[in-house]
Amino acid sequence: MTSAPLITPTELQDRLGEGRLRIVDATVHLTFDADGAHVASGRDTYLEGHLPGAVFIDQITGLSDPDGEAPFAAASSEKFAATVGEAGIGDHSTVVVYDTVNGIWATRLWWQFGLEGFDDVVVLDGGYDAWVKAGLPTETGESPHPAATFTAHRRPGRIASTDEVVAATADSSVLLVNALDRESFSGGHIPSSVNVPFGELVDESGALKSLDELRELFTEAGALDPAVRPVTYCGGGIAATAAALALKTLGRHDVAVYDGSMNASTADPARPLSSVDSRS
Repeated sequence: MTSAPLITPTELQDRLGEGRLRIVDATVHLTFDADGAHVASGRDTYLEGHLPGAVFIDQITGLSDPDGEAPFAAASSEKFAATVGEAGIGDHSTVVVYDTVNGIWATRLWWQFGLEGFDDVVVLDGGYDAWVKAGLPTETGESPHPAATFTAHRRPGRIASTDEVVAATADSSVLLVNALDRESFSGGHIPSSVNVPFGELVDESGALKSLDELRELFTEAGALDPAVRPVTYCGGGIAATAAALALKTLGRHDVAVYDGSMNASTADPARPLSSVDSRS
C-alpha cells in the first residue's frame, strides 16, 4: 500500500487475490429514537453481500470495551489483537476496510489499527456503494481466513482522554475539532472547539472530497496551523475518526481522537458546554 489512507474500487480490484490482502467489512448500523442512539451488528448485511474474500469484524463485541468511560470505548490492545488475529489479519497483512453505510465505521476501524501501531491499512473510498456502482463482483455468506498472529503496539498519542481534553480547553496549542453536524455543534460543544462536520468531508457519492476542498475546510477551522495539534471528537468517537482520516490525507500525522467524545464529556454535568465557536 502507499502512504495514502484511501484506495479506489478499481485499484482494489486490481489487487484481489494477493496473498497478504485482507478486506474487512466494518459495518455497524446506528439508529436513533426517543430513547437515544442504538447500534446493531452489520453481520447480516455482510452475509447478504460483501466484497470478494472480505471478512466481517464486529466492532461492537470485538473492538470495544464495555467497561470504558463511554459506549464504544476502544478495546484493549490485547482484545484488539485477538479479534483481528482471529479474522486472519497478522503482522504482515495488507488491510482494506469498508462499510455499507456512511463510511465512519470504516474510518473507526482504520483509526484503531493505527492506534495499535499498524499502518498498512486503507479505507475503500466510497465504501461498498462505490464498489457496487462500479459494477464489481460481490459474494454472499462467510469468507473466512486462517487465524493469524497480530502484535499490537499502542500509540498513546493517537487517543485523548477526558482529562486531556479538559486541559486542552485552556491550551492554545491544542485545537479541538468537533466532527458533528453544524446544528448539533450549535446546540452544545466542548469549549474552545471548532466545527468541521464529517458530512462535509465527502461528496454526494460518499467519496472523500478533493484535497483542495478539504484543505479549505480545515484551513478555515485552523486545523492545518502547525502551531496547534488537532484533537477530533464527536458524539461517541466514531465520526471523529473521519475527520482524523481527512487530516491525515492533508499531511497531519499528529492527530488524536477523543475516544469518549461528547458521551464522556457530558457524563459530568459540572463540565461546561458552549454554544459559541470561540475560535472562529
